[in-house]
Amino acid sequence: MSILLGCIADDFTGATDLANTLVRQGMRTVQFFGPPGPDVDVPEAEAVVIALKSRTNPAGEAIQQSLEALQWLQGAGAEQFFFKYCSTFDSTPEGNIGPVAEALLVALDQDFTIACPAFPENGRTICNGYLFVGAQLLSESGMQNHPLTPMTDSSLVRVLAAQCRHPVGLVDHRTVAAGAAQIQAAFAKLHSEGKQYAIVDALNDADLLRIGAACYGLKLITGGSGVALGLPENFRRAGKLSTDTAADSLPSVPGLGVVLSGSCSEVTLAQVAAMQGSRPSFRIDPLKLAAGEDQVAEALTWAKARLADGPPLIYASAAPNDVRMAQDKLGRAGAGDLIEAAMAKIAMSLVLAGVRRLVVAGGETSGAVIQALGVDGIRIGSQIDPGVPWTTTLRTTALGQPELALALKSGNFGVEDFFLKALDCAP
Repeated sequence: MSILLGCIADDFTGATDLANTLVRQGMRTVQFFGPPGPDVDVPEAEAVVIALKSRTNPAGEAIQQSLEALQWLQGAGAEQFFFKYCSTFDSTPEGNIGPVAEALLVALDQDFTIACPAFPENGRTICNGYLFVGAQLLSESGMQNHPLTPMTDSSLVRVLAAQCRHPVGLVDHRTVAAGAAQIQAAFAKLHSEGKQYAIVDALNDADLLRIGAACYGLKLITGGSGVALGLPENFRRAGKLSTDTAADSLPSVPGLGVVLSGSCSEVTLAQVAAMQGSRPSFRIDPLKLAAGEDQVAEALTWAKARLADGPPLIYASAAPNDVRMAQDKLGRAGAGDLIEAAMAKIAMSLVLAGVRRLVVAGGETSGAVIQALGVDGIRIGSQIDPGVPWTTTLRTTALGQPELALALKSGNFGVEDFFLKALDCAP
């Protein structure tokens, strides 16, 4: 096969967010969880997104995984490449955004790219290099309490510069508003000054479309899914996009449903509370898991008795104080690992019990569930809320290959009644 756009995403829900953006712009897109093996039948597509679980890995591991994905995409004939990370720039002072971007540039023999995590539709905007979540600076938005990647600085220039060996510049919102030609001129100026990265302001979708047009000649682009908004049009103008099939068409997947939530974001906490008002719920507690209580068995017995009456909610989402308490006792990674392992076992058992529609909240939780089920890849369907589409599996090797419908939600995405809304419009 030969594809137009090859994408690498640093977590599973972020990959689906990007694929959703491309599909909405008419680009047939499939997503794989890791580079496809030689036995995987890759469907025809104009974009392929390879989802990795590398956001919080040691930088060396994240680089290695990203380069393996790049190698596969190069072999598939991709003309342009996209490194996707979270719209809240989730990272630590050591990476992994900067180190991975740098490694991809070297592998592609390039020395300039952009960094633009803006997603205005979901309230993420960049002004003078500062990232806002709604009306709040990133560092005051709740992301400063993230259990794995606390974001305490809103200046993307400073954050990225701390992770990179080469200088970081800025293309401000006035230049962006002036149009694609002016943006490209700003790229050229920064490049001539020795800058290897440009943080690019974006206040609205019109800015993203102008940025996308200006990126026509870049081999590598980095950012959130929003900046991909303008990329399909570049290929369309060149006559390379198909018009014979709806990009978001999915087969019907009837069956029982469930919601699994591991995210502890403020948005997801509100969504959990909203669903508890109308559906039964069961909480997984990492401290009980660590103490040896078989909460997985308890949750499964509880859920199986309720599946026929409508989708139940199983969640580990907790308020910041509860998260800190668990991390103090179990360690930051230890608490997360226990939750992920529990959710993965629950998902597998429920699929064996006939569940075919799963809504999963949280990037780490989604990654654990996908890996446990042995899902190679997914087709991307229509959007539920900005950044979150329904998808259907290409195959699930761990469980006899039943077809599943999956909605993989980043913790910060979706309206308050997202879980119920998603189940109401499942394919």
